[in-house]
Amino acid sequence: MEGRGTNAPHDAHLDARAKRATERSSENMHILVNDPSLALYRIQEHIRKALPPTVERRGEVVHMHRQLQGRCYDAEYAISAVKGMQKAEPIFSNIQELLRNSLFLRQQLIYEEKRNRERTEPSMYKRLSSHISLDLTDLPDLGDAWRETASRVESVFAHARSSMADREDKSEHRRSTAN
Repeated sequence: MEGRGTNAPHDAHLDARAKRATERSSENMHILVNDPSLALYRIQEHIRKALPPTVERRGEVVHMHRQLQGRCYDAEYAISAVKGMQKAEPIFSNIQELLRNSLFLRQQLIYEEKRNRERTEPSMYKRLSSHISLDLTDLPDLGDAWRETASRVESVFAHARSSMADREDKSEHRRSTAN
């Protein structure tokens, strides 16, 4: 081999090219060997920065999901309650009709009680005239005049009361039939 090495011309240009090629291949080998570890380092760095906010967001999403689920249950319950109320509409209509009838009957009872009171209670003027004595010697006809006047006043008041009661009954009857 020595003879061969001495006989071969020494080319400096070729040596420079070979040296550059070996350096480049060495550099490429270095990159290929270190590239996975560099990639893992970058991934680790990314995870360290991005994981805590992601975990926080996940916790918030889970919390919001629970709240939303509770509100959905509330909405379903409210819908079922409204549907139940719609089924109760005939019952409420019946109750409303019974209330109207009871109000009308109450008005009739009040009217009858008023009429009975007017018939049974003696008037203030009749009570007054019964207490007037005939001991008045100077005016013997005055007691009879008072009784007669009291009777007339009482009949006027009774007539006025009955006409007012009739008007009230008619207006109440109109109101109850209008409702």
